[in-house]
Amino acid sequence: MLSAILAVSRCKDREKIHNFAYRNPEIIINTHIRIMTKTETLDYRADAFNTDFKRELAYEVLGRNILNCAEFHASRRGFGFNELFRDNHSWVLSRMTIEMSRMPQIYNNYHITTWIESIYRMFTNRNFCITDDEGNVCGYARTIWAMIDNTSRQPLDLTSKYGERFQEFLAPEIECNMEGHSRLRPLTDVEPTTTIEARYSDLDCNGHFNSIKYISHILDLFSREYHSTHHIQRAELAYVAEAYYGDKLSLLMKESEPLHFNIEIRKHYHRDGKGETIARALIVFSPMPEHQ
Repeated sequence: MLSAILAVSRCKDREKIHNFAYRNPEIIINTHIRIMTKTETLDYRADAFNTDFKRELAYEVLGRNILNCAEFHASRRGFGFNELFRDNHSWVLSRMTIEMSRMPQIYNNYHITTWIESIYRMFTNRNFCITDDEGNVCGYARTIWAMIDNTSRQPLDLTSKYGERFQEFLAPEIECNMEGHSRLRPLTDVEPTTTIEARYSDLDCNGHFNSIKYISHILDLFSREYHSTHHIQRAELAYVAEAYYGDKLSLLMKESEPLHFNIEIRKHYHRDGKGETIARALIVFSPMPEHQ
């Protein structure tokens, strides 16, 4: 085992290090990935196939990497996806808010650091900071998670199940310099802007509509021209219920104030003109400097 640890510590292949860490969660590896501390930082690069037409990191990729960082942090501390699955439990993302002052540009490195801010009986708050190679902050993110029983689909009491384990890694002293989650109210007197059907590429490993795919479908509501002249300053999502393969999802949108767009996603809207709310969102834009 010692020879394996030394080999991994010298390895530059992140995938091999990541796989070794998952297979050997009891081992602390002295690599550039910091393990068994209150924070975890993962390093990324905005490769060409992960950027949009503005040559910036695609928002869906950023969201996916934020969640990957959360999973890696949790797994290294004994409460990740695989560990919970053995007890027939799962993490469920309840809220996600991302606030970016600027997006990483094509071929630039960026780094995502995560930590657990607090834990309550039914929810835990996890935060993120996105920086560049010089340590300059590009943005922050806040998330709220619940843990459920996979059979009953009911939430679990975090303080009784994993409370002591969580307490060791709480880091309320670390600042997350962004506002908290907004209260996203239901939309009224609004007709659907578009309707999509949940397909194969929309599904996650649990067979549910992927929480990050909502971001892509929501941002598709805005034209290329609009994205060309506006920066996504803040994106909030509140996950209300689950959607599955074949569900027809209607997206409703209303500009509540200039540059602030409230979105609601409902399934089965076509059946009664109301439908069941699956998610709510708020997208806040700011004009590009050259278009102000």
